[in-house]
Amino acid sequence: MRGPKDQHSSPDRNVLDEGTRQGEEGGEEEELEVEDSLSKKEAYDPTGQTCYVKACKMFQVVPVSYFLKHMQNSELALMHRGLGPQQHFENAVIWNFLVFGLLAIFYFLTMQDVLICVSIPEVDLSNNNLEDYGATAIAGMLKENSTLVSLSLSGNHFTDRSAEHLGPALITNTKLQHLNLSYNALGERAGEHLGVALSENTGLRSINLAWNCIRGRGAAMLANGLGENVFLRAVDLSYNGFGKEGAGALGQALKENNVLEELNISNNRIPPEGAIHLAMGLRVNKTIKSLNIGRNPILNAGCYGILKSIQDNPDSALEAVDFSDITVSQDFEDLYTAVKEIFPALRVNHGGRIGTFSKAKACKVLL
Repeated sequence: MRGPKDQHSSPDRNVLDEGTRQGEEGGEEEELEVEDSLSKKEAYDPTGQTCYVKACKMFQVVPVSYFLKHMQNSELALMHRGLGPQQHFENAVIWNFLVFGLLAIFYFLTMQDVLICVSIPEVDLSNNNLEDYGATAIAGMLKENSTLVSLSLSGNHFTDRSAEHLGPALITNTKLQHLNLSYNALGERAGEHLGVALSENTGLRSINLAWNCIRGRGAAMLANGLGENVFLRAVDLSYNGFGKEGAGALGQALKENNVLEELNISNNRIPPEGAIHLAMGLRVNKTIKSLNIGRNPILNAGCYGILKSIQDNPDSALEAVDFSDITVSQDFEDLYTAVKEIFPALRVNHGGRIGTFSKAKACKVLL
């Protein structure tokens, strides 16, 4: 269940659900109602609500009603909940107890001493402006939590400093399978930390690092980590700055990796030389099914080289290749026709054939 994206915060930064603002009196009434509704569950509470309310009382804060209502959902959506600069998670304390098996429940202590208890496998904390301080708390939680499967941290202003803490946590955590770190400010050093983490991580099946600033040595180290990882199935690296150096490392990773199925490296300033390195990896790769390399300045030469590598690889698993916004020549079209005879299921998307647009414009002028 996804929460609405137009949430607001109360003047004192306590997050309120349904996008409303409440005064102190409303907050007190809500707290009393929560305590009344849970008074009969003191002996045993399989929902974890009693535990959460007790924690809120301990730290003298009003429980977040949205969280209370959705604690039993399989997915907790807390995006756009205003967990901003004044409500960063300060530290994480892990409480484990038996509820239909062993569940790990982590507590985030905010700067306002708001204690949040979570026992849900899917959590969305995107667009909350958590910044580096929040990343530190989340890293501490990941080192202990054993139930979280999917975590979205998109749009939280994470930087290289955040990756210093998240990287080691990803090495320790073996249960998290899907991680979204898109739309942050992760740079070169972040790529280095995450590259080391990916080389040792045994849990992740997909990771989204789109719309960051990973480039240079960081891009190369991230690619190296990807080459050593034997569990990831889908990786989104679009809208970064891998360039020639990063593409070269990715080409080598494609030679070594035998499990990755989906790779998105669109909008990464990859030149034709970088595309050739990728082509060399694709010539021997047997698992990649989907490759998106669109909106890169690889020109027709880069597109041709990649398509030729597919033709030269009898074990290629590629089903879809995206060259969006890159124009190709008639030679490319002819090669594609030949490759389709070998791999009839292969779909290739590109930005049109060179000369097509100029001819159409000329015809329009003549008319």
